[in-house]
Amino acid sequence: MADQHSAGDESRLPSTPVIAGVIPGQSPRVVVEAARYASMLGVGLVIVHVDVTRFVTYEDPDGYVHTAPIDLGAVSSAAQLEQIRAAAAEALRSSSVEWTVHQLVGDPALAIKHLADRLDAKLLVVGTRRRGIGESIREFFTGSVAARLAHRQQRPILVVPQGQTVADDEDLWPEP
Repeated sequence: MADQHSAGDESRLPSTPVIAGVIPGQSPRVVVEAARYASMLGVGLVIVHVDVTRFVTYEDPDGYVHTAPIDLGAVSSAAQLEQIRAAAAEALRSSSVEWTVHQLVGDPALAIKHLADRLDAKLLVVGTRRRGIGESIREFFTGSVAARLAHRQQRPILVVPQGQTVADDEDLWPEP
């Protein structure tokens, strides 16, 4: 199953799922591992993209979330969500796990935490960050999503390596 939901439309999401936090261009290993654990646990999979270029302005009593962009020139979140949906469909084409794609806005760790609380998620799955100085700088300022989730909620977290692992004697941040 491959449904696409946007922020505020949580009524059709499965309860007690595995939640996988993903970004465009990420290794399919994250989604594949999340689906494997969802299958082992006998639950659905919610693949979540958090649009960090938007923030919640207010929420209606019926749960509809109103958002506003931080940067008017930012890439369309609809295009990013479609890219994630297509990548998930490709990665999970042979999986029997029921899955759906959902978009949130704001801070990734807090958005995933709040969705996990609302759905009573069994497990959270995220990928490691990409290698490189740019990602190191971004993580320095924004922090690790996995680390922030580990300190702000009680669910187990699976951190999936995105690519080739680094040898013990290799520099984590190679020179450009």
